[in-house]
Formats: sequence, C-alpha cells, structure tokens
Amino acid sequence: MNPPDADPLLHFRSEFPILERTTYLISNSLGAMPRAVASALAEYAETWASRGVRAWSDSWWDMSVEVGDLVAPILGAPARSVTMLPNVTIASAVALSCLDYPPQRNRIVMVEGEFPSIRYIYESLATRLGARIVTVPSPDGKGLEADEERILEAIDDRTALVAVSHVLFKSAFVLDVVALAEKCRRVGALLALDVYQSAGTLPVSVGALGADLAVGGVLKWLCGGPGGAFLYVRPELRHRLAPSLTGWMAHPAPFDFEAPPMRYRDDAFRFLTGTAAIPALYAAREGPKLVAAAGIEAIREKSLRQTSRLIELAREREFRCSTPREPARRGGTAAVDFDNALEVSRELNARDVVVDYRPGVGIRMSPHFYTEDRELEKAFAAIDEIRESGAWKRWEGRPSLVT
Repeated sequence: MNPPDADPLLHFRSEFPILERTTYLISNSLGAMPRAVASALAEYAETWASRGVRAWSDSWWDMSVEVGDLVAPILGAPARSVTMLPNVTIASAVALSCLDYPPQRNRIVMVEGEFPSIRYIYESLATRLGARIVTVPSPDGKGLEADEERILEAIDDRTALVAVSHVLFKSAFVLDVVALAEKCRRVGALLALDVYQSAGTLPVSVGALGADLAVGGVLKWLCGGPGGAFLYVRPELRHRLAPSLTGWMAHPAPFDFEAPPMRYRDDAFRFLTGTAAIPALYAAREGPKLVAAAGIEAIREKSLRQTSRLIELAREREFRCSTPREPARRGGTAAVDFDNALEVSRELNARDVVVDYRPGVGIRMSPHFYTEDRELEKAFAAIDEIRESGAWKRWEGRPSLVT
C-alpha cells in the first residue's frame, strides 16, 4: 500500500466513495464519482424546487459555457472557448455541420481504430453533407496503432478536415499530431482532435498540438459522469463557422423567438443546440476541479509508472499486451489478453475488481491518480486465481450487453 506521504495523489482517494470497497481500474470508461457530486445534484434539485423557471436566469442558461470554463484549463484552452454538449457524438456532429464540402475540397481523413460512435456519425452524416471519408489503415491491421507518415500522405489540398483521436481507445496508442496539424495548415484543412482518452490523464494543449477543434467528455478521466461532453473551437476560427446542427441557445436573442434565418452568437454559445442537460452539468463540475487540483503532470507521471507495472505483470505471465511500451506512445490504459479473457473480466467485476473487455485487446485496466499500487498486484492475483480455479467458466455462453 502507498501511504499518502509516499504518493501525494492518494490524498484525493477519500473524495471517491467507490474506492472504499472496490478496486476500480476502469477510469478510461467511467471515472469514479467524486463525493461532491451528490451535493451538486442535491443543489440542482433544490434550485429547481425553490426557483422553478427562474433558475434559467439565475444560473442554468450560462452553465454550458461556465462548466466549459472548468474544462478549458485541462485542455490548455482559453476561457469561453469550450462548449458543453450532451455527448461526443453530438459534439462531433456539430463540428461536422460547420463545414461545406465542395467537390474540390470534400475529403475527411480519419484512421482505422477510431471509436465506432465517431465513425458512425462521420460515415452517415458527413457523407450525406457531401464529404468523402478517407480512412488510413493501421499498420497492424487491427486499429491498434497509427502510421503518421501515411496520414500525412493522405492530407492534401482536397482535404477539408482531419479527424483523429489523440489516444486510440483500444490500445491507448498516442498519436503524434503536431506534424499532422502543420500539414493541415499548409494545405488549408482543419484538424479536429478527439481527446476523450487523453484529457485528464496526460497533458493536453490544444494550442501546442495545433488543434482547430477538439471533442471529448468528462465521463472518463475527468470523473464528471455521463451527459457532459465538450467541443473546443479555436477562437480565431469561430466567426467563420456556422453550424447547421444548431438551436435556440446559439441565437443572440433566443427569447425574441425570431423566425429563420438563423443568427449566431459570436462566442462559445455559437455551438450550442437546444435546451441543455442541466443535471449532467451540475455533476460535470466536480471531477475537473479535482483533476486540476491534483495536477496533470503529476497524474501523468503516476499513470506511466502504474501502466508500466501492469505491462510488466502481464509479461511475467506471458499474456498478450497491445499497449505500447514506449512511454511517449502510451496513454493511461494497459490492455492484456489471454484465453477466456472475456469470462475472466466478468468474474473480476463480480468480485469488485472493476475492469472491462474489448475484442482484439482483451481486458483493459486503467489506473488513475486515486489508484494504490497494491491494487495492481491485487488485480493480477485475482486473475491468476480465477484462471487456476476455473471460476471464469460460470460466465461461458452468458450474454452481456455491457463489457
């Protein structure tokens, strides 16, 4: 066990109730809930109960951007450049709808290995808008890595948008996106970066990375819960973009109830749609505050140490491990695979060792700043016992929607 004086980040452990009873190693899927979220949701209920419709003018109307201001420093973004939206699919769709796709510049460059929900919206909506998707294949053929040289070759003066993940979700492979941003600038394309698997576990600076737009959410490493995604737009670019997926919150005078055509605000509200998911915004405030207090550099240092230990434990057992060993290429997750890993993952969850499973990479383990070193050893000891005892067999053939 790490005493708090040996690992200062463990001072934050008491802020997360689930850690009192659970070995929680799945922050890349759903971060642990901060204790303060319960009070935040109670505040929402009391505000609704006591203020009714007046709550909109008191605080609710501005929350989508005010919560975005809590996320902005974690992205290295300026205030009033981050807009909160219900999920990253909607955030991506809003970004897509900002652009025209004329035949001479209609290409969107993506890579194999993107999260399917993002691919679904690009393949469905972007192509209907006139775009052509160019998918750069993964060098491993499984979407676990990306070849930046091949991506650079795909970007040309026909490219409208390059949309890639900073960290690939299955393998935690980190893309070197700076060169991609430079190529985009040279040919007049925009770079949209998905930072869902990086923001909160490794340093992100949208300016240094050269991102024109960025999407992500507080659900995972930012411990902000479901319903809180975000869209960053480079301030100098904002006035050029007019999203067609829009709504009354983006209008400069929403309560004038003007008929179309749409007019847009010239601030972060420009990228809002309809009525915001206010309860999710109350919950979303708390996790980013704790991440900021912990410090992203310290979080990254600990993450690299703990994921290195997970990779070592996997290698000792001759498990397959798709996670990059090179620190600069590794996000916050270690993925390990072996025979019957799906069933073992279900037994681990039943024993309060919380992980998930993804086809092609196996069990994903994602320690965070609140994780004790001993919990890594505990997880592998549980895997050993489950495999040796055959306890995994009770899950054979049993369907499960969520893994």
